[in-house]
Amino acid sequence: MKTIHRVLKFVGVCAALCIPTFSVAQDKVEATIQADVVSANIWRGQDLGSVAVQPTLGIAWKGFSLEAWGNYGIADPDDTKEIDLTLAYQTGGFSISVVDYFYSGPDVERDERFFNFKAHETAHEFEATVAYDFDLLALSWSTFFAGNDGVNRSGKRAYSSYLEASAPFRLGGLDWQASLGAVPYATDYYEKPIRHFAVINASLRAEKEIKITPTFSVPLFASLTANPHTEKLYFTVGLTLR
Repeated sequence: MKTIHRVLKFVGVCAALCIPTFSVAQDKVEATIQADVVSANIWRGQDLGSVAVQPTLGIAWKGFSLEAWGNYGIADPDDTKEIDLTLAYQTGGFSISVVDYFYSGPDVERDERFFNFKAHETAHEFEATVAYDFDLLALSWSTFFAGNDGVNRSGKRAYSSYLEASAPFRLGGLDWQASLGAVPYATDYYEKPIRHFAVINASLRAEKEIKITPTFSVPLFASLTANPHTEKLYFTVGLTLR
């Protein structure tokens, strides 16, 4: 199949108990710093590790943003460590972004040197995403275009892609979000090789603000995620300080 344009990633990063997030407005520049804790690192219907700290550092200006995000296991020191760098632009409901995923740890079979970008050695994975939020429904398409991608049935770079639709709603006093994600064509990038179109992420998340003081509240969330392709089900919970 053809390299379906070079489009890619929108991901909501679920998080939890953290160092407070703050923003600074200077000439319309906004900066954020945050550290979250989650009960498990579930991404696109895959279990990538147990209890983890997830720090975030970002800056945004006039629709452009640059963000660093990480995942570090605290229950299992052998969990794979991850650092993601994202460059994005958003205007209205439209957004486009490029992400550099970088992994290290005992299970990583590639060269863990950060500045090694050779195609068949690097532990980097580069993905682009285009997305549009219609308020009632958000759609996104992501494609890996460089780095440690999977291969297709012919043994060639798969340009592994992922498409997702998500819809927010309010029910029973809680804020909910339903998401459905699929891989459109063959790739061995994911936990279980995909031979054709496959749904890998069907999730439902609920969130509620827990008021601690009149001016300080903590969002509590729970997420149920099913992966029809691998026939697995995950349940996670977390807290977020803002």
